[in-house]
Amino acid sequence: MLRNISAVLIGFVTVFVLSSVTDFILEALGIFPPIGNGFFEPWMLLLALFYRTVYTVLAGFITVKIAKGNMKPVIILGLIGLLAGMIGVISTWNMDLSPRWYPILLAVLAFPSIWIGGKLGSKKK
Repeated sequence: MLRNISAVLIGFVTVFVLSSVTDFILEALGIFPPIGNGFFEPWMLLLALFYRTVYTVLAGFITVKIAKGNMKPVIILGLIGLLAGMIGVISTWNMDLSPRWYPILLAVLAFPSIWIGGKLGSKKK
């Protein structure tokens, strides 16, 4: 059970840290605007959506590897990702930080991305 809990926590931290570090680097390089200034350029949104989705797939992969092939932690992580995404949509709805489709798409892609990573990681050689 401790292995499964650890797998979920490490998967969650993977997405959070990689996304945050990438955001920070792109902001520091002047590619993305500073946090709070809004995020409206389609190419920026698509780039962020792409790398966040890749990191989410990676999190599912790592989670299933730590859980030794058990998909239950992957499902739990996927549900946590979906819930976090929904909270993000609701909490930013009237903040005018980005087009509304962006956080909605992040929420919608959370579970399937984690699931895909878990399935890739659980395949037999």
